[in-house]
Amino acid sequence: MRFFLIFSLLFLVSCGEEPSVVESVETETPPMQLVKSSYADLPGWNEDAMHEAVPALVRSCGRILKRKGDESFGPLTEAGNYAVWQAACAEFAVVATGSSEDIRGFFEAQFTPFQILEGDKAEGLFTGYYEAALKGSRQKSQNYPYPLHKRPDDLVMVDLGQFRESMKGERIAGRVIDGNLKPYEARSDIVAGNWPHNDEAFVWVSDAVDAFFLQIQGSGRIELEGGGHVRAGYAGQNGHPYFAIGRELIARGELTKENVSMQSIRAWLAANPGQADSVMNLNKSYVFFQELDGEGPLGGENVALTPRRSLAIDRSLLPYGLPIWVDIAEPVAGYGALQRLMVAQDTGGAIRGAVRGDVFWGYGAEEEMLAGNMKSKGRYWALLPNALNAPVSQDE
Repeated sequence: MRFFLIFSLLFLVSCGEEPSVVESVETETPPMQLVKSSYADLPGWNEDAMHEAVPALVRSCGRILKRKGDESFGPLTEAGNYAVWQAACAEFAVVATGSSEDIRGFFEAQFTPFQILEGDKAEGLFTGYYEAALKGSRQKSQNYPYPLHKRPDDLVMVDLGQFRESMKGERIAGRVIDGNLKPYEARSDIVAGNWPHNDEAFVWVSDAVDAFFLQIQGSGRIELEGGGHVRAGYAGQNGHPYFAIGRELIARGELTKENVSMQSIRAWLAANPGQADSVMNLNKSYVFFQELDGEGPLGGENVALTPRRSLAIDRSLLPYGLPIWVDIAEPVAGYGALQRLMVAQDTGGAIRGAVRGDVFWGYGAEEEMLAGNMKSKGRYWALLPNALNAPVSQDE
């Protein structure tokens, strides 16, 4: 996976797309540091309605308890192994049905906060994403001509971190031809039907721009013709790099850095239908979907996300299931700062760096508005079990 050092972070970024290709970084990223803190350092700690975070914590604990205890908890060395977290989850189960004060007391007694820094930088960018809403049908028709494709059986996705320690978080994807892994078709080929699997769609939707934004979000609900709905969830990606089309619209002078948002990009695409396809095809990445049953959408941790409590993080630096305290500037004027307990449960192609996050807002018009406009500065703290005696780069 890679860390974008340019303004593309600001322009139509979200966690829906898995990272796909190895990219060189021209400047060295400052190392991540942990600074031991106290709960008095956490803005809003005593005001949070912590019981709202219980579903996210319980879902992550459900996954954690299934792992082998001697396995590393993830890329953060200080987080230890699963055995420590399994013990913490067992203790959390005792207070999970209690009040916010019970949960707050549990963390104060069992965990220590560590502020996460990138070098000496405490603040980073926090964006938002949501569960998209589309109109669709099980059958292709004049009203529903745009397919959401299933993951094709010849798509091979490779986690390079399994082969080289230095490539942790890097992934590629493609198709095997004559014993060699070759690049997969780009988005422009797939949407034009110029690939071998054009008939493999599980649902058809009414709007090409909606389908494009679903690719960015990575999950959504499709309200079906005739009643009912189906959930679409991430199933794979074609291996091409994500390109933020907002950056192109700024370069053309169509939008500015100040007014670019998901909503302004949508408005431009709607007002310029003759150019919309070519602009969308600048993003060569294409996401394949699967139909989800039960709760959802699913994050990278493979557990259902919890609105306003699930956070996408840089998976090459931080582990899934990590409790995180966030202090993020208000996403839109008048909403108020986000000072709350969240859980690292997802990732994305544009979520790169030690202080970088993507807030999952959920489903609905307000959630779409908040996610689409969110470009907030913020900071956060990892909560680590006291049993780890975590070493740190600096101390309070």
